Amino acid sequence: MRGNREVEFQEDFYIPVPLDTNNITSLSPFLVPQDHLGSRGLFYSMSAFMFFLFAAGTFINVLTIACTVQNKKLRSHLNYILVNLAVANLLVAAVGSFTCFYCFAFRYMILGPLGCKIEGFTATLGGMVSLWSLAVIAFERWLVVCKPLGNFAFKSQHAIACCAITWVFALAAALPPLVGWSRYIPEGMQCSCGPDWYTTGNKFNTESYVMFLFGFCFAVPFSTIVFCYSQLLLMLKSAAKAQAESASTQKAEREVTRMVVVMVLGFLVCYLPYATFALWIVNNRGQPFDLRLATIPSCVSKASTVYNPIIYILLNKQFRSCIRKMLGMSGGDDEDSSTTQSVTEVSKVGPA
Repeated sequence: MRGNREVEFQEDFYIPVPLDTNNITSLSPFLVPQDHLGSRGLFYSMSAFMFFLFAAGTFINVLTIACTVQNKKLRSHLNYILVNLAVANLLVAAVGSFTCFYCFAFRYMILGPLGCKIEGFTATLGGMVSLWSLAVIAFERWLVVCKPLGNFAFKSQHAIACCAITWVFALAAALPPLVGWSRYIPEGMQCSCGPDWYTTGNKFNTESYVMFLFGFCFAVPFSTIVFCYSQLLLMLKSAAKAQAESASTQKAEREVTRMVVVMVLGFLVCYLPYATFALWIVNNRGQPFDLRLATIPSCVSKASTVYNPIIYILLNKQFRSCIRKMLGMSGGDDEDSSTTQSVTEVSKVGPA
């Protein structure tokens, strides 16, 4: 906020306060409503939005998991990764979004420092598993369609191993703030929690942790996604050019191009705001900023629990058909002829 100064270092939170405020405890996000950050209507609107993310995210991801359990035909290597993504999204929706809904309703982090740490850890863990799962999906598509390893077959055991790796990487990102490298504190409007992006020169070494998150947890998976999908598109364009007279090949190329664009955009929408905000904070220490802006990355990230399943699961013909059948809706007759995903369809025109 312009005209404010940074408060003295606090163990459990950070907020800029007005120059004439000497008692920081009077504004503690664990003790009093944070009405100095916005109107009650704004807080209640955020609470309603978080409830929507909790309800929709929980429903769609539970439905995905239940559908996979009931239908053996969905237990392919790609779908194992999609279920891993659904489990991560469910963790964020059921714990992270619900906690935010509850705290926004009271206008402060009513659950206290321990609840803040639990929410921050859970949201970070689920978010990192989701992020790395998107990278694994891109890697799997590259291996299956482009065949860089020749006749190597990506099987279920490989998919399970990759899913396990996503949790290992996620724990490597989410555990440090619990053991002294950075910390989990209220962020934005002080009703959700995340890693400390703000403070500097303290015992938690927050700057190095932010750089670690940006490098290992954003740059590496994003580079993987861009490389794998770019190779996929190049292969498809080459195949389409070689079969210019084939309407099915041309249609497949257009479909996959659209899907790739949507997937990459979905990744950027989810994680680019966090990465940009964190880097701005690290490189502009001491610069005034509106603390409420930090709420935007958190909300956009949690919204991924709804739009990620739509992109990766409900746009999957086989999943969509099985879900409609499980819900007693018509349209399940074509499930046997449906392929796992449009990208798999075009693998038929790729190199042998």
